Amino acid sequence: MRVIRLVESLPKIRTAIVIGNQLLNCATSVGANYRAACRGRSKADFISKLGIVEEETDESAYWLEMLVAAKVVEPNAVAELLKEANELTAIIAASRKTAKNNR
Repeated sequence: MRVIRLVESLPKIRTAIVIGNQLLNCATSVGANYRAACRGRSKADFISKLGIVEEETDESAYWLEMLVAAKVVEPNAVAELLKEANELTAIIAASRKTAKNNR
């Protein structure tokens, strides 16, 4: 929800709109794909879908970094979101590794 609020608050300039749309797409897909992973039909399906979650959390961090690099937002405005995205990426990567090892 914080990402949604951030994107809604971005200036209505082309750069912010394009990056904001990318961020909104990947950030909101994290939860949806995690939910899909939890309903996986098999261990392999679960692991595969966790891979998608990992990619989407990492991509979310990338787009947050791009907002800062393009000087659309100040670094402190997205610091907590960026920290959370990186933490989630690490958690999901570790969970995926554990699931692979427990196959």
